[in-house]
Amino acid sequence: MDPHSALAQLGLELPAPPAPGGNYCSAKTSGNLVFLAGVISQTADGIITGTVGADRTIEEGYAAARSCALLQLAVLEKHLGSLTKVRGILTVNGYVNSVAGFADSPKVINGASDLFMSVFGEPGRHVRAAIGVSGLPRHALVELQMTVEI
Repeated sequence: MDPHSALAQLGLELPAPPAPGGNYCSAKTSGNLVFLAGVISQTADGIITGTVGADRTIEEGYAAARSCALLQLAVLEKHLGSLTKVRGILTVNGYVNSVAGFADSPKVINGASDLFMSVFGEPGRHVRAAIGVSGLPRHALVELQMTVEI
């Protein structure tokens, strides 16, 4: 499956990749693995903020996780030169800014997982953690970190 064609069929374009917010790099290759730093939920309009279970719904969290996935694809495109070099998505760690006791973090992070499956097919299937947290940088709704095989 060509990821660029899949994105076009979904009516999606890659956003500009975010610059690192500190003294680290967005992506680092070691052998045939690419380790991606966390990205927070944002669109061209700015950071998607809030807390699931308080002022944000699971559906809004799902959309925020999807925005993180698109940002990670943009980081990969810049780092690799083309998404066609991706052999598979290996790990996804998703963090959801949520109220204490929120049990549906997996439903939120499905926004990223579903996008990776739509873009890459079976190579997009990954192992994953979906964790509720009490705060994220810049009060972001979601943060996503991942590892990719090339």
